[in-house]
Amino acid sequence: MKNTVKDSIKELLTNRYLTVLSGAVILLAIIFAVYILIAVRPSDIQLVTHYTAYGITNLYRNQWFYLWSFGLFALLVAFLHVAIGIKLYITKGHPLAVMFVWLGLGIIVFAWITAYAIINVWSPL
Repeated sequence: MKNTVKDSIKELLTNRYLTVLSGAVILLAIIFAVYILIAVRPSDIQLVTHYTAYGITNLYRNQWFYLWSFGLFALLVAFLHVAIGIKLYITKGHPLAVMFVWLGLGIIVFAWITAYAIINVWSPL
């Protein structure tokens, strides 16, 4: 297992574009997690976390620490997309791996936009 990880990292380092893109995804996820930790403040106010319009419209509310899951989600997405991107680079080649890592970057940006909107509704500055 240790040799597999070392070999995968060596393969990643041979492709400069994929290495920089993977670093950008990880850096963006870490910055997003730090933003979530700074922006979320404890409060007794519950925030809307789920909406359903089947039959009677209903809004489901949850506690403030639900927002921490956005930061954990971004870190998980970054780790998995980089790991799968490396595996795709080894098995399928450069274009598919780059596309998959770009997809991870897009998912993190979308999560950031969603979290920003929820934080601004929940606790406007």
